[in-house]
Amino acid sequence: MGGSSGGGMNYRGLSSSALPARPSAEDAAVEAFQTELGALLGDLLATYNHRDYALVEKRVATIAEALCGEYSGSMDRLFGGSVAKHTYVDGLSDIDCLITIDGSNLVDHTPSAALKKIAETAGKVSGDAKVTVGRMAVTITYPDGMEVQLLPAMRQDSGKVVIPTGDGADWSTVDPQSFREALTRRNSECGGKLVPTIKLAKAVLASMDADLGLSGYHVESLAIEAFRGYDGTKSTARMLPRFFERARTLVLEPIIDSTGQSVHVDAYLGPADSDERQRISLGLGRIAGQMRTASAVASRERWNDFFGLDD
Repeated sequence: MGGSSGGGMNYRGLSSSALPARPSAEDAAVEAFQTELGALLGDLLATYNHRDYALVEKRVATIAEALCGEYSGSMDRLFGGSVAKHTYVDGLSDIDCLITIDGSNLVDHTPSAALKKIAETAGKVSGDAKVTVGRMAVTITYPDGMEVQLLPAMRQDSGKVVIPTGDGADWSTVDPQSFREALTRRNSECGGKLVPTIKLAKAVLASMDADLGLSGYHVESLAIEAFRGYDGTKSTARMLPRFFERARTLVLEPIIDSTGQSVHVDAYLGPADSDERQRISLGLGRIAGQMRTASAVASRERWNDFFGLDD
C-alpha cells in the first residue's frame, strides 16, 4: 500500500499532493481488521458447512418411496438444489431435491394439487415433523431442526425439467444442471469464494430478520450476476458487502439467464421497478451501507450483529 513506486518512475518536480499518500494508522487498522474479519467469516462458514447430507437423502428417500406406493410409478430424486450446490444455510435454504413425478398418477394434477398430495404423504411418514406447502415446494421441518424442501418436477423428452411457476399455477421449463454449471463456473472465476459468499449472504438475510423474502435460488442468481467480470479482492470479507451493493440494483429488474432458471427465481417480484422490487432494493442497500460502515470503522461488534453473534 502507498509508498514510492518502483520501475524507475521519477517524481521530481511533482507537488506533494500528486504523490501517493502514505498509509495512515487508521488505514492500517482497517486493513488489519479485514484480516480479522476474514477469520471471523471463516469460522462462521465452518458452522454453516456442517450438515448431515446423508440424513437429508435418507429422509427424502423415505418420502419418495411412500409417494411411489400411493401414486404408482417411479419417482426419482434429483439433488439439484442446496445438496448439490452446497450453498445451504439454516434459516433460508433453497430447494433440496426435485421429486420427479413423471410416470405417476400425479402428472395430471396442477402444481398446487401435486404439492398438496406430496405434503399429505410426507406428513404420514415423517413422524413429528412439521409439513408446510408453499407456492413451489413442500417444506418438512424435523424435530432436530433440519429443514428439507421438496419440489415436484417432470422430465421432458428433451432432457429439460418442468417445475411449478413462481405463483404455483402452472408448470414451466428449467434446466437445473445448467444453472449449477453456471454457478460453478462463476465460483471458479472468483477463486472459489463465491459459494462461501452466498452462504454468508443467506445467513445475513436470515439472522437480521430482514424480511426481504428472497428465495435461495434468487440469491444465487443475483450472486452470479453481481460477480460477472469481478476483478476485485477474492475474499469473503470484500465480496460480501459487494454482493449487497450490486444486488440492490440488480433486483430492480428480472434477471435474464440463458439457463431459463431466472424465469422462476424472481418472477414472484413482478415487473421491473415494481413496488416489491423497490422495497427489497432499499433493504439490500441498507445492509450494504451498514456493512461499509462496519468495515470502515473496523467494528467487529457491528459485524457480529449481522450474524446474531454475541461479542
